[in-house]
Amino acid sequence: MSDEKLARQALEFGDGILWLAPTWVPRPLFIGEPGGRLKLDKRDLYALGADRGGICERWIASTVRADNPGAPEDEGLSYVVFKSGGELKKILLKRVIELVGDDVLGRDVMRKYGGLRTFTKFFDYAGPLPFHLHQKDEHVRKYGKFGKPEAYYFPPQLNFEEKRFPYTFFGLHPSVTRQDIIECLKNWNRGDNGILDLSRAYRIRPRTSWLVQAGILHAPGSLVTYEPQGPSDVFAIYQSMVENRPIPWEVAMKDIPEEHKNDLEYIVDLIDWELNTDPDFKKNHFLKHIPARDPEEMKEEGYYEKWIIYGFEGFSAKELVVYPKRSVVIRDAEAYGMIVVQGRGMLGRLEMESPTIIRFGELTRDEFFVTREVAREGVRIENTGNEELVILKNFGPGNPEAPKL
Repeated sequence: MSDEKLARQALEFGDGILWLAPTWVPRPLFIGEPGGRLKLDKRDLYALGADRGGICERWIASTVRADNPGAPEDEGLSYVVFKSGGELKKILLKRVIELVGDDVLGRDVMRKYGGLRTFTKFFDYAGPLPFHLHQKDEHVRKYGKFGKPEAYYFPPQLNFEEKRFPYTFFGLHPSVTRQDIIECLKNWNRGDNGILDLSRAYRIRPRTSWLVQAGILHAPGSLVTYEPQGPSDVFAIYQSMVENRPIPWEVAMKDIPEEHKNDLEYIVDLIDWELNTDPDFKKNHFLKHIPARDPEEMKEEGYYEKWIIYGFEGFSAKELVVYPKRSVVIRDAEAYGMIVVQGRGMLGRLEMESPTIIRFGELTRDEFFVTREVAREGVRIENTGNEELVILKNFGPGNPEAPKL
């Protein structure tokens, strides 16, 4: 059977809603150890081998390959699953969009962006991540890569434990100079290079959101994070040691061109100095949530929906809560990926449920992709349980309904 026929069957199976399998991504242990809060069975946290690292991330509605050492070609890529003739079949979401993208994202989106130019992940680490930044488009475009702005939301359903360090370092003190950063980089092999002394840590709380543009130095804390982002896996690390774990220079400079890997002036030039040294950093990067409609009208209809990520052209996100035993029709302007973090119900004619425990390789019913035509016509969502049904929804670039900063 041709891939195009598989793609068409996948669309027909869910009446324009695609059912997605979980996508698990490991990271090397010198980056961080898994926090064990993504509902993956603890027996499977090292299912890909300790040499690959622990499974610290779940990627959602992804058409981006994870850039991990020794990774298979499909690592990080979401699979669409469906049943045909009693048999379970699968095809990459990336491939579906390549073949029938007009039916998934819309003809104008495909012409303008060429595909789904974003994805979302959960990341879950027991301790802090190293102080790093993600390059802008202008720094990586000529090497065939995309820049990586991102944003954070901390879902309460997964943050039943804060783990070791619920604080995130963002940016630099306003008085920091280029030479200060260069001196830290020169001290890479002398233990802790002290770069966090140049930054500020902020207490991160469940149910809050932050914007992190490309070029901003940051060291994420240990809360489980829902992270919409640009369509790439690029970074540069500026901290030599995290919790007594040394980070090899070649790993830290993974996405620095070969001719610049030891060029400290070039590496410092990747920093957006205006954004990093903003004295009102929190005011300008902490996002207040915005109701999607009039709150009283939504509650009367049986749901509450709010914008949790906005302000970027490239992506946005909502949190949708459907009240127990209620059925609602939700309309959106653009296609979106979605994951259920609490409760159970029906999505059109597809069952959905937030699982308690997931074995590696097991198929769940908590992740889907709603095509644009269905999103605009309205998808019926029914909460069949006795608790709130909570869904996180991530949109691609150009959503006209997303609030502006």
